[in-house]
Amino acid sequence: MKRLLLKISFPLILLPLCFTSLRAQSANFTLGKWTEIHKALLKELSASYVDSLPVDKIERAGVDAMLAALDPYTVYIPSEENQDLQMLIHKTYGGVGAVIYKPDVQGNVIINEPYKDSPAAKSGLRCGDEIMEIDSQSVVGLTSSECSERMRGEPGMKVRFKVKRVYTGEIEEITVTREKIHLPDVEYSGMLDKTTGYISQTGFTEGVGEQVRKCVVELRKKGMKTLVLDLRGNGGGLLAEAAEIVSIFVPKGSVVVTAKGKEKGANYTVRTTREPVDTQMEVIVLVDAGSASASEIVAGALQDMDRATIMGERTYGKGLVQSIKSLPYGGELKVTTAKYYTPSGRCVQAIDYSSRAEDGSVGHIPDSLTKEFKTAHGRSVRDGGGITPDVILKEKEYSRLTYALAAYGILEQYALEFVRAHERIAPVDDFRLSDEDYAGFVKYACTKDFDYRSSARAFYDKMKEELDKDGLSEALSGELEALKKGIEIEKKDYLEKKKDEIVPLLEQEIVTRYYFQQAGIKVRIRYDEVLHQALSSERIPKF
Repeated sequence: MKRLLLKISFPLILLPLCFTSLRAQSANFTLGKWTEIHKALLKELSASYVDSLPVDKIERAGVDAMLAALDPYTVYIPSEENQDLQMLIHKTYGGVGAVIYKPDVQGNVIINEPYKDSPAAKSGLRCGDEIMEIDSQSVVGLTSSECSERMRGEPGMKVRFKVKRVYTGEIEEITVTREKIHLPDVEYSGMLDKTTGYISQTGFTEGVGEQVRKCVVELRKKGMKTLVLDLRGNGGGLLAEAAEIVSIFVPKGSVVVTAKGKEKGANYTVRTTREPVDTQMEVIVLVDAGSASASEIVAGALQDMDRATIMGERTYGKGLVQSIKSLPYGGELKVTTAKYYTPSGRCVQAIDYSSRAEDGSVGHIPDSLTKEFKTAHGRSVRDGGGITPDVILKEKEYSRLTYALAAYGILEQYALEFVRAHERIAPVDDFRLSDEDYAGFVKYACTKDFDYRSSARAFYDKMKEELDKDGLSEALSGELEALKKGIEIEKKDYLEKKKDEIVPLLEQEIVTRYYFQQAGIKVRIRYDEVLHQALSSERIPKF
């Protein structure tokens, strides 16, 4: 009997091992098969294709298509694009530190926004100044991107500009020494009132955790009792920096996030490694549909630990972790290696890229398939669709007209015209766009060609197009004409009707040109309805 059991048990033990071995062999065979087919295809194309074979072009297209079939975050980065990767990770580049605008390829380069304390600002360049030459080469005939490339360079290297001054019209020669320009992730930090601090954070590049920590320390010295951490529109970045920010508010050693992947190195738990600044201060985290990845790690960890009140709209739902792998010839692969899980155990990934429809499309995980998890104090939270805020606050909805003004650059262009007509304006806290100024904007915008249709008119045009296809337009011509007449609105009238939502955006654009980027944020705060709602004490749940 023992021998019989032993004979039976051996196959049962070996069976899983056999399956594992077979799966590995099958995967290796499949990989080898397609590698061989790929080589044979290229060889045959090279020999037989009627024209010269653009190998680099078709190979890059093939690689991009292959990776796109996995997820949007797994991408190939050739050596010539490494600078873009560094900009993504560090938000740094060598240059003069200014946003430029070139409306006409045959015209000059216009300084649109010099950054505060940048080489451009320190050399006296200001909004409206026109660059005629870069290192003795005329900018006429060059595109904006070509001019930008000539302005960039190694920190410490000099660049010479021939400049036409905005107010005097004088021509000057200016030499600017390039520096390492860092675009800060903390775009604003300050007190909203005697006890409320506010930090607006736009990314999670290297060093932002330390920067936020310093801001919190400074704001506490100014009397802060409540902090609003604004992560709206923050698409994320480095996981380690997210952990650094969480560490400001929770005890040392707290679990922030757990990653689970195929490789051994892709499985790990991240804990806070520093002493907190304050574990009692009230914290509000603002999020929206543009808050993703590292933003969701911060919001999810603080929510799971019942350490902050999350307010706003449901976040994007990116629960995937990427790593950088080196490839031959200086290339790199940014590849999804793991999924991350918040302290309660939930994964916020909203889209299942492993399950695609026949047409290749992917869909969101339905709410019915999400699971319930518990926070430290027993509150229910769910996985599978981003972070759902504790308090839902809807973002302001803008009209189609306002979106068009921004998309076509009309707001930006008018701000430049305003600067040319006004050498000085009132301090930021006092500046308001007058009725006369807005009338000037309306007159200016009416001269510009852009799609100013209302949403109703755009829907009408689409409906009319479909009715034409179905041959029904003629039968409904009377009704259609009456409807069109009812929703038609002149450009001037529409601009005046939407004054209340356009003026704040104009004020923000204008003050930025005089007092740099943080001034624009102060104006944005002035009109931020979600922020004002969040600060209503009755909206804040107490844990």
